[in-house]
Amino acid sequence: MLKADFYTQLAQQSKALIGDETDIIANMANISALLFDALDKVNWVGFYRVIEQELVLGPFQGKIACIRIPVGKGVCGTAVAENKTKRIADVHQFPGHIACDAASNSEIVIPVVVNNQVIAVLDIDSEAFERFDEEDQAGLESIVELFVQSVEQTQD
Repeated sequence: MLKADFYTQLAQQSKALIGDETDIIANMANISALLFDALDKVNWVGFYRVIEQELVLGPFQGKIACIRIPVGKGVCGTAVAENKTKRIADVHQFPGHIACDAASNSEIVIPVVVNNQVIAVLDIDSEAFERFDEEDQAGLESIVELFVQSVEQTQD
């Protein structure tokens, strides 16, 4: 199966899971579980919520994780500060990387932007170096966009 087709299917599954649900935390939990189950070579998938200039651990799948990360610190905090997806081939080369799990070697972090404000990030770690490519980024960003749409619908 082509990677683009794989992500199209994941997006459809995500939409089916969260389409009628208004609880943000429940939707974060189901998206985390879906991605953790569907993606190869990942050891952690989850959300960090932005609360008062700090990232606070949200729903996730994987080993225990850092509970709080300052905005601007580590890959997750940098993604929030820059409001930009961070795709890191080797986290050990990232200045200020926060090693919540020493087994993680690559990472992708996608900001969740609602009403021009980053409210959370989707964070995915892998033990494989260079696990995430441009197609992964595009596919995962489309799933985050579906999540954003579900959040915006609950605010209408």
